[in-house]
Amino acid sequence: MKFSAFAVLSALSTASAFMAPGSRHHLGRVMQGSAVSEAAVEVETPSEPAVAEMQAPVIEEKIDPRQQIKPGRYDEISYSLAVPLLQKPSNLDGSHAGDFGFDPLGLSQEYDLYYMQECELRHSRLAMLAVIGWPLSELLGPKFMLQNGCAPSVLNGMNPLAFLGILTVFGAVGFLESQTAFRRTTGSKLGDIHAKDVSEVWKWGVAGDYDFDPAGFYSSLGDDAAGRKGLRELEVTQGRYAMLGITYFAAWEYLTGHPIVENNPFFHPNALLPIAALSYFAWCQIYEVSDIREYPIKVKYTKDGEDILRNIKRSTGGISKDIEPLTEKIGKLTKTISSKMEELQKSM
Repeated sequence: MKFSAFAVLSALSTASAFMAPGSRHHLGRVMQGSAVSEAAVEVETPSEPAVAEMQAPVIEEKIDPRQQIKPGRYDEISYSLAVPLLQKPSNLDGSHAGDFGFDPLGLSQEYDLYYMQECELRHSRLAMLAVIGWPLSELLGPKFMLQNGCAPSVLNGMNPLAFLGILTVFGAVGFLESQTAFRRTTGSKLGDIHAKDVSEVWKWGVAGDYDFDPAGFYSSLGDDAAGRKGLRELEVTQGRYAMLGITYFAAWEYLTGHPIVENNPFFHPNALLPIAALSYFAWCQIYEVSDIREYPIKVKYTKDGEDILRNIKRSTGGISKDIEPLTEKIGKLTKTISSKMEELQKSM
């Protein structure tokens, strides 16, 4: 290509000596245009390695859900799993333990989410201790520490000794809070494990981590990210129940003036509570409530509910057929006995 361009330029330069000046200028412009075209052709032609780089496939690294928490678990859901009638906040996507998209006041969007999780876990742990200690103090504690049989509290009142004990406990908890409020959650054994577990979610590890697991229960549901998250979810769920329970204890004793352990099915042996629990379990195996976001709300069979109910009816029907001859014999026997008794009374 370069040789052909050189030959053309030589011929044109020789011929230009026999041309008029205007024609020479025109010829110069033609020569410059052809040179620019050649350069453009050489520049625009991409090299083979560049084409290969452009066509290289992009391989996405897949996250193992057992080994690492994947963010956006509930991204495709717009409602709260706890209360489906409510909308799910955008930052509650199921990445953290205990996150079911329930935040009607919008506190998770107004305040720092890690701070809110830390506060909830601290209150949950205190409530789980209190919900055990409250009834035990009324069942086993000395009477002079109680207020008419009720546990000492702000609403029930307390004597000076109880006040001193409560003040000591709260002082110890407050000191622990002041020493650990701004602790690092990395650099420890569990902290580094948590940082790896939630590295795809954020870089702050797990709320409530004090690197404390002396009994080794933390891996009881599996020594991986999913198992650890499952145990954290169990803790925060039980903590929420405990916060509701201790609130119920305090309100009940304040409103009624009677201790929570008095005439309460949870603290006295009786058949009511297990019967109610078994009845609820049996009902849930057969029936379920339809989606409450759709009107009308209906009670319908579960997937296997109709078959279970049919088998129960078949079993009871078979039993009744089996015992029918026995009931007939018992009936005849009772009639014979009653007739003999009548004859005996008449003879007397």
